[in-house]
Amino acid sequence: MQKLTNKEEEIMHILWTLEKAFVKEIAAEITTDKPHYNTLSTIVRNLEEKGYVSHHAFGNTHQYYPIISKEAYRKPVMHSAIESYFNNSYKNMVSFFAKEEKITAEELREIIEMIEKK
Repeated sequence: MQKLTNKEEEIMHILWTLEKAFVKEIAAEITTDKPHYNTLSTIVRNLEEKGYVSHHAFGNTHQYYPIISKEAYRKPVMHSAIESYFNNSYKNMVSFFAKEEKITAEELREIIEMIEKK
């Protein structure tokens, strides 16, 4: 699975939410740094070439839809981030979020319960 650029990832999140969309519908969902229509169309076609989306043709217009689920994409991306930024240690990742106060003690207890039940 090829790594996506930030803009490609943003577009994928839009497609995962909308489930299917024309380029103009994708453009309507982008709130910051909105690319020109032709640029956005090129990005979506690149996503198709990379195997992330496909389309239904309606004459000259294409309606795009994701063929890779958010969950299937998340797994290798998270693994790569943990490997790169946390020395391949989930403990380091969790302690980072605890130190940054992004996870509460209650949430940590819930995680421990989930691990113990598995």
